[in-house]
Amino acid sequence: MSRPTLYIPITNHGFGHASRMATVAAAIQRLCPDVLLILTTTAPRWLIESYLPGDFILRPRAYDVGVVQPDSLTMDKAATLAQLGQIRDRAPQIIAKEVEYLQTNQVDLVLGDIPPLAAPIARAAGIPGWMMGNFGWDFIYRDWGGAFIEFADWIGDCFGQCDRLFRLPFHEPMAAFPEIIDVGLTGDQPRYDPEELRANFPLMAEAEQTILLTFGGLGLQEIPYNKVKDFPHWQFITFDRHAPDFPNLLRITDRRYRPVDLMPLCDRVLSKPGFSTFSEAIRLGVPIISLERAGFAETPLLLKGLQAYSDHQILSPDAFFAGDWEILAQPLAPPQSSHPLPCNGTETIANAVLRQLCP
Repeated sequence: MSRPTLYIPITNHGFGHASRMATVAAAIQRLCPDVLLILTTTAPRWLIESYLPGDFILRPRAYDVGVVQPDSLTMDKAATLAQLGQIRDRAPQIIAKEVEYLQTNQVDLVLGDIPPLAAPIARAAGIPGWMMGNFGWDFIYRDWGGAFIEFADWIGDCFGQCDRLFRLPFHEPMAAFPEIIDVGLTGDQPRYDPEELRANFPLMAEAEQTILLTFGGLGLQEIPYNKVKDFPHWQFITFDRHAPDFPNLLRITDRRYRPVDLMPLCDRVLSKPGFSTFSEAIRLGVPIISLERAGFAETPLLLKGLQAYSDHQILSPDAFFAGDWEILAQPLAPPQSSHPLPCNGTETIANAVLRQLCP
């Protein structure tokens, strides 16, 4: 008898989609090690392995665009539009090739986050096609208007072929999906005891004056690290391998460690708007300072969720790049909601997958 096989296509955009899907894949693997996991993504293997320590097959393919970005705050709409056209023109060939791969490898279920072609690929292969996410790319492109509208319509038609959507918090309606199941936040737990981390890393400040700087896989151009020197009694932590050497800036280069592993050491996280970072920080109760990001329709959803469920501050790009960072010394705004947000997304999706694969 062949192993139950799960095919996991991940959108070609940053690290957040890959990391949150990898947490679900890891939960599936913990619950049923016999499941064969095939991840289709352009994210680097080391990122997947940092969340998914067991065996998996990595298929380096991209069949969506996301948004072409030189960094986490800057979007290249012209390049995005051009690549969208190429993907749509090649869609029949992409679908045919992936269907052949799924059938050859006896795939039982597709779970995507959230490339539009994943649904028609599963439909053409004759197997269930599920997705997870808090927005669809039709939502992002429709907000841009103009030539993007026809692509939003095409993507909506693709999503309409999905059999089930696990809709994450901070979401848009995602009305193109015919069946929607709302779930809680996704994310992993830290792997290391805080005292072990303090023994391994030279931290010069207590948690109440420790800030994690994390801007996702795309990073930021010209992070103003010189501002760090204006707060000599604060500890800053970064995963930017190119950050300068300052006494109060700890640079994490060992890829065994992830931002979620360092969060318990911190009083707050300074980040661009990103679901995975917000989700993991809120799950751990770590406050968030978020930059604003204009022109991306997901941002208001994330910032609204941040204000509702986390101690927080919101910082304009101008204040971050050119300001004096005095916001770090200001009190945090409390969450507006008195009701906690469910944190069961990873487990709910993993258990649903296993009920399908191993009834």
